[in-house]
Amino acid sequence: MNQINGAAAPAQAAAAPPAARAPEPAVRQRTPAGQVSHQDRVPLAAWLIGAAFVVFELAVSGRYGYLQDELYFIEAGRHLAFGYVDQPPLAPLLTRIVGLVAGTSPTAIRVIPALAGGGVVVLAARLAALFGAGKFGRVLAALAMACTPVLLGAAHIANTTPLDLLAWTVVTVCVCTALLRDKPRWWLGAGLAAGIGLQADNLMALLVLAIAIGIACTGHRAVMRTRWPWLGGIVATIIWAPNLAWQATHGWPQLAMASALHHQNNSVADYLGGLPVQLLYLGLLTAPLVVAGVVTLWRTPELRFVAITTGIVVLYVLAWVPGKTYYSDGMAAAVLAAGAAAAERWIARGRRPARRLGLVLAAPLIGMAVTLPVEMPILPVSQLHHIPASDQRSSLGDTVGWPQLVTAVVTEDRALARAGQRPTSVFTGWYAEAAALDVLGARDHLPPVLSGHNAYWMWGPGRASDRTVLVVDALGQLRPYFASCRVLTTYYAPYHVQNDWTDIQIGVCTGPVAGWHTFWPHLRHYQ
Repeated sequence: MNQINGAAAPAQAAAAPPAARAPEPAVRQRTPAGQVSHQDRVPLAAWLIGAAFVVFELAVSGRYGYLQDELYFIEAGRHLAFGYVDQPPLAPLLTRIVGLVAGTSPTAIRVIPALAGGGVVVLAARLAALFGAGKFGRVLAALAMACTPVLLGAAHIANTTPLDLLAWTVVTVCVCTALLRDKPRWWLGAGLAAGIGLQADNLMALLVLAIAIGIACTGHRAVMRTRWPWLGGIVATIIWAPNLAWQATHGWPQLAMASALHHQNNSVADYLGGLPVQLLYLGLLTAPLVVAGVVTLWRTPELRFVAITTGIVVLYVLAWVPGKTYYSDGMAAAVLAAGAAAAERWIARGRRPARRLGLVLAAPLIGMAVTLPVEMPILPVSQLHHIPASDQRSSLGDTVGWPQLVTAVVTEDRALARAGQRPTSVFTGWYAEAAALDVLGARDHLPPVLSGHNAYWMWGPGRASDRTVLVVDALGQLRPYFASCRVLTTYYAPYHVQNDWTDIQIGVCTGPVAGWHTFWPHLRHYQ
C-alpha cells in the first residue's frame, strides 16, 4: 500500500533482517512535500496475517449459534430508523443488507465483522510504520493484533464492537498520518471515519474528544489553528446528524442508556478488575508489548498525543463503566504498534537477537493458543460446559441454546392452545428472548412478541391483546398488572451450559387489570 510523503529511511534498511539493522528512531523524518516514499507501506506478510484472520473467523462462524445481540440486530433491521434507544443505526442496517443479499444465518451476518477484524490487523501494521517500525515491527504489530482475545472475540460477532474497533483504528491512522507525515487532507478521512463510527456507536465521541485534548497538550497544538481538523469535524457532524436528530426528537434515550450502563457496571469487583481485564483482553503474554507501547508513545514527543488519548480513554472507562473494559480497546492497535516498534529496536540491540526474536513472536501465539477455547467456538458444543463457569457466561456461552428456548416456548404455546387458553401475545423480560422468538420462531405462528427492554419497549405493543399472555423470564414484571400469573415450566440451556440464558421461567398471565397501553410505560427498562 503505497503512501505519499512517507518516511525517508533507506529502502535497504527496511529490507534488512531485524538482527542486522541498527535501532531506528521512533518516528521517521518527513519527506519534502511532493516526493513519494514507499516506506510506510504494509508488508505482504501483514496482509497475509490479516487474510488468515478473516479466513479463520469465517471458518468457525457457523459453529454454535447466534449471540442474542445478533438476533436483536436482525429484528432491529426490520424496524429501520435513524437511531435506537441503545445504539445508532449502522449495525442493524448492515445486518438487514446482508440478510437481503446472503440470507440470514450466523455465517452470513458475520462476514462484515470478520472483514472489519482483518482490517484492524492490517491497520496495526500501518500504524507501526507511522511510528518508525521497519518491516519486522510492522509484521509483529499485525500478528500481535490478530492474536488479541478482544479482536478474536469481537470479529466473531455481528454487533457494534467490530465496527467500533475498525472505525477507531481508521481515525487513529488518519490523524497520525496527517500529523506525522504533514498531510493535512487526511483530516478529512478522519472526519469521514469518525462520522461513520458515530453511526455505529456513540463511544466514538470519546475518541474525538480525547484526540483533541491530546493534541492541545502537545507540540501538535498549532494544527488546531488550521482549517483541516475543523473541516474533518464538520464532515463527521454531517454524517452523524441524522442520528442526532433522531435522539433529539425521542428524548435523548442514549443518555438514559449511558446512565443505566454506569449503574450496572460499577461494582467493587468491576473497579478492582478493570485494568487487569483490559490487559488480558490484549493478550495473556503480550503485557510487556503493551507496556513498551505506552512508554514509547509517552517518551516520543511527536507521539505523546496518542499516549494522552489512550490514557483519557482508559481512565474514562475505568472511572465510568469499569465493567465494560473492552470499551477502551479501540486504542489497542496504536499501543501494540508502538510496542512492536520498540520490540524491533530491542531485538536489534541484543547480543542474541535470534532468541529475542523467537520470544517476541512466541508470546502472542502462545497467549492466543491458551485463550482460544474460551474465546472462540473451537470445542465441540457438547464439551463447552467443561470450561470455567465464568467463561460460559460470556459471548461464547451465550451463543448456545436459542433454538431450544424457542422450542420450549412454542411447546407451551401449543399446550395452552389445546387446553383452550390460546395465548394472545408473548411477553419477554429481555430483548434477547424476544428477538430469538421473532427471528427463530417466525415459522411457528406464535402470537405477537413484546418486551419492555430497550428498543422493544419503543416499538410498543401495537394491537396485541393482553387477554392471555405467555410470559418468558418476566413473571415478576407482569404480576402487578394481571389477576393471575403462574409458572408453566423452566428452561435450561442444552449441553449443561451455564450461560446467562438458563434457568428461565416460562409462565402464563391472565386477567389483565388494564390494557397494554395503560401499563406499558411502567414496563420500560434500559440495560
